[in-house]
Amino acid sequence: MYQIKEKEMIFVYTGPDGSGRKALAKMVATVFDMETVVSYTTRSPRHFEKNRVDYHFVTDEDFKQMQTSNEFLEYVEIDGFKYGIREQDIVEAFKNHKLVYLTLNPEGADKLKNMYGDRVIRFFIYADRETVIKRQKEEQVSEEDIDRHMSHYDETMNYKNNCEHTFENYDPPQVSFQISEKIETYLDRDLTVTDY
Repeated sequence: MYQIKEKEMIFVYTGPDGSGRKALAKMVATVFDMETVVSYTTRSPRHFEKNRVDYHFVTDEDFKQMQTSNEFLEYVEIDGFKYGIREQDIVEAFKNHKLVYLTLNPEGADKLKNMYGDRVIRFFIYADRETVIKRQKEEQVSEEDIDRHMSHYDETMNYKNNCEHTFENYDPPQVSFQISEKIETYLDRDLTVTDY
């Protein structure tokens, strides 16, 4: 397993599907020069998703092959689809960046936390049921996928208290600012505040 060096940290965004985790994570990343690690999945891309940006979309056979080769740091199966993070991708991300972020379901967030302890900070991002459904409809997610996501909503919300920080995503720019402020508290930076 990769040994996280001093000052290297992993920030994990988790919470219900449709809560805007990925969008928030991208907004915050621009402030800190963070690198993302993209997960692998056997599910099909949605119309707005890009391969190698949102996920690495792979076949069941490819995923099995990667499992057999022990390439995954962790993997889970949800609703018959597999999701995994390659250890090599984390190693590569840390080559040029001290801060790395991932968007994961609670199972994945839990596994990373157990592996790396206090080097992993989990942000639980949520919105109420109606907002989550509305956002997914706006993204033209299929009714079938929305139903599938909502069947996990309560169970996912139960993970909230396990995370280091919780944010209700009511206003993405505002919430991204709040998350950025929180991340700043973890960074050992000698920032001098000057009054002009």
